[in-house]
Amino acid sequence: MTIAARNLTWGIRKRTIVADVSLDVARGETLGLIGPNGSGKSSLLRLLAGLKRPQAGFVEIEGQDIARLPRRALARQLAFVRQSAATDSNVSVRDVVRLGRTPHRSALSGWSAEDEAAVTSALARVDMEGRRAQPWQTLSGGEKQRVHIARALAQAPRILFLDEPTNHLDIHHQIAILRMVRELDLTSIIALHDMNLAAMFCDRIVVLEAGRVVACGTPEAVLTAELLRAVFRVEAEIATSTTAGPPHIRFRA
Repeated sequence: MTIAARNLTWGIRKRTIVADVSLDVARGETLGLIGPNGSGKSSLLRLLAGLKRPQAGFVEIEGQDIARLPRRALARQLAFVRQSAATDSNVSVRDVVRLGRTPHRSALSGWSAEDEAAVTSALARVDMEGRRAQPWQTLSGGEKQRVHIARALAQAPRILFLDEPTNHLDIHHQIAILRMVRELDLTSIIALHDMNLAAMFCDRIVVLEAGRVVACGTPEAVLTAELLRAVFRVEAEIATSTTAGPPHIRFRA
C-alpha cells in the first residue's frame, strides 16, 4: 500500500519535534528512518502509523486520510512494533502473538484455523515456534522483541512500522529479522540507529535532524561522508562495492 505524508508537524508544549515533514512511500518499498538521538524518528513513525495526531498536516494510505478511518479498520491494514514493548502478565509466547489477531475477530467469534495458522507462521518467521508454550517473563530481551514482531506479523498487515526492531538482538537475529522484513510482500518503514543495516536492507533512507528531513534517497545517494559529518558529527569513509552491493560505512576513531 502507498503512504503519503504532507507537512506533518507535531510537538510538546513549545518544542517542535516533527517539523513540516512530507514524504511518499511506494507499495512494497522498505523505507529507513535514521538520525541522531532526538531527531524525531520515533515521533514521525507514530504520526505515520496514526498513533499520534499531527498538529498540522495529514497522512494518507491509498489516498485515504488515516484520521478518518476507524481504528479497527486501520489495525487491519497496519501493524506497529515498538522499540521496547512490554507485556506484564504471566502469559505464554503463543498468547502474546495471539493478540495480533484481535483486529480480525469479533467479540463473539471463536478461534479459527486461520487464526492459528497466522500465529504459527508468525512464530516460525522469527524463529520462536519452539518457544510457543514458554512463559513470556522467562524470555530474554531479544527474544521478547522477536515475539512482538511475530505478534505484528500475525496481524496480517499490509504496512509494517518498526521502531528500532533490532534493539536487544544479537547480530545474527538483527540480520535475520531485517532480511525477513525486506522479503515480506509489505510496505515497511523502519527507524534504525545502525546505518550499515539501513544501507543493507532499505530501498531508500530518510535522514532526520531536529525534526526535519535533511536528505532522502537511495543509500548510495544519502550516506555520504559529508552528510555523516554534518548531521551525526562523525568522520567516516564510505566503501562502495564494485558489484551492486550497498555502501559500507567505516567510522574513524
